[in-house]
Amino acid sequence: MLQEKQQQSDFCIAWNWEYDADFVSLLESSCRNRSITLFQITPDNIDNVLQSIEHNSPCWQIFFDRASDTDRRFHPIVEWARKNVRFYINHIDCALRAGNKALMHLPFITAGIYTPYTIILPPYDEQPNIPQKDLTPLGEKFIIKPARGGGGEGVVTDATSWNRVITTREKHPSDMYLLQAFIEPINLCGKPAWFRVLYCAETVYPHWWDTHTHIYSPVTEEEEHKFNITELRTITHTIAEICRLELFSTEIALTGDSTFVVVDYINDQIDLRLQSKAVDGIPDDVVCSIAERLTEIGIQKTQKLPDGIHNIQ
Repeated sequence: MLQEKQQQSDFCIAWNWEYDADFVSLLESSCRNRSITLFQITPDNIDNVLQSIEHNSPCWQIFFDRASDTDRRFHPIVEWARKNVRFYINHIDCALRAGNKALMHLPFITAGIYTPYTIILPPYDEQPNIPQKDLTPLGEKFIIKPARGGGGEGVVTDATSWNRVITTREKHPSDMYLLQAFIEPINLCGKPAWFRVLYCAETVYPHWWDTHTHIYSPVTEEEEHKFNITELRTITHTIAEICRLELFSTEIALTGDSTFVVVDYINDQIDLRLQSKAVDGIPDDVVCSIAERLTEIGIQKTQKLPDGIHNIQ
């Protein structure tokens, strides 16, 4: 029965976080409305799927991975998908590149995107003893963040000395580190001009972002024009061209000199909890729209690709 479902499924999603259940339900509904089928790979059936792949070739056309970053058992699925599916959402090769802030820094600057003043340090394992850098351009307080990872893991937001840099590098010894100037946004009608912008398949969803509560508030069309912040969309589209991901978020601050500064480059595997279920979740209509857009782009891409051609980016 499992093999039959796999072979008949157009869209396959691998997921293992219980709070993704609402998003997956919306994705399944979106697929059903377009007369395509969704197959789910979860911790409950991963072993059977792996066995099936060894003996059969499922004909999934579209693949979306939301599991392999936290569960190594899904890695063989990813390796199979990168060679066999016709359209891979957030292709693993692009995702690994986009997830490295050190690699993204120069392409951002080259594309004309403003970033905080940044000093990039080599991994501790490769160069444990490095000459002290001039931290003056960073200001009195600066940020220390590992080049890889997300969700604030390993990030120091209140560094003031080189000694703090030395001790922090040792915590993720195989990773490069970025030292970045602390960015202070201006206030717009009493709100800090700090935004988390979601991108999905050419659609941009700008939100006010509270860095303390992590609560999303959609930027209205009226606010975009009133505060002249439509550039959020242009910047996000440029980031999409650089990273070549179908779904991601970015954080952008507007400073006192009217400069939009991208403070957190690219977040893959974004939290898709519904705001109706979690106060710091994404507004329900946006999550629903993301499910719709992923289905639509998947259908569009697979219809355009000739037989035998895969969307290996």
